[in-house]
Amino acid sequence: MYNRSLLLELFLEIEEAIRRIERRFSGVRSPTDFTRNDEGLDRLDGIGMMLISISENIRRIEKTAGNELLNEESSVDWESVKGIRNILVHDYFNIDADEIYAICSRDLINLKQAIAQLRQDIFN
Repeated sequence: MYNRSLLLELFLEIEEAIRRIERRFSGVRSPTDFTRNDEGLDRLDGIGMMLISISENIRRIEKTAGNELLNEESSVDWESVKGIRNILVHDYFNIDADEIYAICSRDLINLKQAIAQLRQDIFN
């Protein structure tokens, strides 16, 4: 059996990171909104940090509970979620605004729903 209190903490941190991304992404209408001015770059930086946090926590969930838990939600490409950390950390000054825009506008809602479902399955 796995440490339920640690898993709950990790899920709650992911949910908070998603909320912060959603807040920072509000009003962004295109990838160029990230690169147009300092405010956009600050949003891009903040979103990048939250994506790193999510990725790290997914890795910790997998380490704590095994990959079977994540496999219960096949709607998410967990390898990509875990892999975004390496891209953002190792190539920080070359972050692809188009890719971050795509993640925020297309993939984040799916991740949010999957995390909520996994948490509900474990804790209800």
